Amino acid sequence: IFSIVVFGSIVNECYVNKDGRDPELLCIFNENESACSYGIAVGIIAFFGCIFFFIVDLYFQQISSVKDRKRAVLLDLGFSGFLAFLWFVAFCFLANQWQRTTLTRGFAQGADAARAAITFSFFSIIIWVVLAVRALQRYRLGTDMSLFATDQFPADPAAPYPGYPVGSGTEGTETYQSPPFTETLEANPKGYQVPAY
Repeated sequence: IFSIVVFGSIVNECYVNKDGRDPELLCIFNENESACSYGIAVGIIAFFGCIFFFIVDLYFQQISSVKDRKRAVLLDLGFSGFLAFLWFVAFCFLANQWQRTTLTRGFAQGADAARAAITFSFFSIIIWVVLAVRALQRYRLGTDMSLFATDQFPADPAAPYPGYPVGSGTEGTETYQSPPFTETLEANPKGYQVPAY
């Protein structure tokens, strides 16, 4: 949502006429086209990245390969960390260019959109850092059976636990004939009384 606010406000209201007479639209951030282009690009990348990882999260339990699940979690971790860095650069770049902007009558109409883009790019840093930390925690839980190997157990909680597989046939077929200790045990040893309940 934050990425939509950032690139939407830049596209809709941050290209304005400087004096109202010139038909050329200029970027409101110190007339620097790179600032507007960078904000739009990062916003669009973040938006489509969110859609992709939302779909991956929906189908994560259906990925049967442990290696594929590990790759998905590592991709999420790397992408979240990279986007946190890109949003940090976007915040610094947009804030710096906005600070250098001299507001004319034409630029004043897009000032609120420029402030919204800067503010939401700052909030995006926090969100993507949190997402990177969550992906790191998910990666560290990689050996947890509930994360990477849920398909091996039945879905019904009342179902019995699967037994050990049958041996390969190399074991001997003979069984023990007598227990290892042959003494008979008394039912009630001396000095011990069964408590009455």
